[in-house]
Amino acid sequence: MSFKMGLLARKLGMTQVFHDDGTALGCTALQVGPCIVTAQRTPEKHGYAAVQLGFEDRPVRTIRRPVAGQLKKSGIEKTPRFLREVRLAAPEVAKYEVGKVLNAQEVFKPGDVVDVVGITKGKGYQGVMKKHKMAGFRNTHGTHEFFRHGGSIGCRLTPGRVHRGKRMSGLMGNVKCTSSDLVVVKVLEDQGIVLVKGAVPGPSNGLVLLKGSTKDVKKYIVPQIQKEVESKNPMKASKKGQTQAAAKK
Repeated sequence: MSFKMGLLARKLGMTQVFHDDGTALGCTALQVGPCIVTAQRTPEKHGYAAVQLGFEDRPVRTIRRPVAGQLKKSGIEKTPRFLREVRLAAPEVAKYEVGKVLNAQEVFKPGDVVDVVGITKGKGYQGVMKKHKMAGFRNTHGTHEFFRHGGSIGCRLTPGRVHRGKRMSGLMGNVKCTSSDLVVVKVLEDQGIVLVKGAVPGPSNGLVLLKGSTKDVKKYIVPQIQKEVESKNPMKASKKGQTQAAAKK
């Protein structure tokens, strides 16, 4: 578990970023924040350390009374649409006071390694070939209605049941997923957009949580420019020397 600060964001889509050497890098654009601190969780009172963040706004009539009472007690006028907790180390919680508004440039900078948590796209009810990448049955003469089946699932009399965890057809997608060790390529402060290297789970306009990576890894964004070394052909070099010697004579 990462005990680093994070913010809620909306996934806008994918784009490209071009480096100085002309290479292109596939990136995901995230509309990060602004997020407001709505509550603090301390080990003395709650048993763990965390910060509760609010993201976006919604009408007051749609909010439940317990949440409305909490926001009123905290002195927060706007009603956030989403409330999420971000686990932190106990000394770090005091830095984020209730009511403080956090923006993208205050938490992230280019080169940071982050994790993105989101809900994957739902694919509905799928078979074993799409869900588990099974090969299916051979499509030759003599095969009938068995092309995309999963094969045998039982064990006869002993143990007389299907083993737990057997790969079968079922609902695919729509689960919580974390893309780890992604790199922040660029932060657009005026628009509140963060460009992250690689793909992010979820559809466009989906809600994601962008936070510091669990692993302390160092990754390079821009590839180093390598100078092309001319191949030295001894035959060409000898011919060039002969021509130069002939010119001198």
